[in-house]
Amino acid sequence: METYSKNVCELKHKFVSLYKGNSHTTEILPNLHDDSFLINSDQISLLHGFLNANPIYSNKISEKISNKDYTIFEGDLNNYWIDSIKHDASYAPFYTTWMLSAWGLAIEAKNQGFEQIVDIGSGDGRIAFCGKISGLEAYSIEIDENLVNLQEQISTKTEIDFKPMCSDATIFDFGTLSAKKSIFVIGGVPEIGEVLAESVIKNVLEIPHFSDSSFVLTGSHSHREFSRDTSDFGWGLLIKKLQLSVISAISLPTYWTMDQKFETPYVFTKKG
Repeated sequence: METYSKNVCELKHKFVSLYKGNSHTTEILPNLHDDSFLINSDQISLLHGFLNANPIYSNKISEKISNKDYTIFEGDLNNYWIDSIKHDASYAPFYTTWMLSAWGLAIEAKNQGFEQIVDIGSGDGRIAFCGKISGLEAYSIEIDENLVNLQEQISTKTEIDFKPMCSDATIFDFGTLSAKKSIFVIGGVPEIGEVLAESVIKNVLEIPHFSDSSFVLTGSHSHREFSRDTSDFGWGLLIKKLQLSVISAISLPTYWTMDQKFETPYVFTKKG
């Protein structure tokens, strides 16, 4: 996955340097099978299908980078961002990870032997979608009803059922999910997402058939001047408190690091 991360991050920097538009939200996908991104032609087509079906995006541009053909998707997530912060129990505003980053998380979950991926605070559902088309069972849990409606629209148009569910993940009954070897991807960066992460991890580990589950935490390479915790990409105190261990970490592009030289680290953890 180090090579995959390097390839995606290099694509991001090339894209940022050449993009001359002013779109609020942008994505880029290869048009054809590319071993650099560990993806076959059918899966590439499905990722394009996700963005084509996603109302966040309203325009496409063809672009050639390093003699390869790509499509740039332009859009605006402001309306969904505003809706996402209206809930008293919302633990992080809606921002997207990159589509190729979501794909990388799904591939890493599969590489680590998981059978099921559960996306917590799932936004538009792209991580669960990527998990499903990679061959994993998938669930997508999101508190905002408008985002869940968006997910259901995408699921219908793409004919990929990644099981969107509208619920507050801190009180969700995870015992209702399939009893498979599972990995939980938790949205929310350090400090902002700690309540969500702690609640989900505690609740999941209380269920016997999920006792060996793993949890992916969205970390940060940058920290505010008076941040409480700078260890383990901002999650060190919670990892210690819940007696988790870090399995691995991969850095991938996200919406909120598009204008930065660094990426977003995703920290894979498990109990013990």
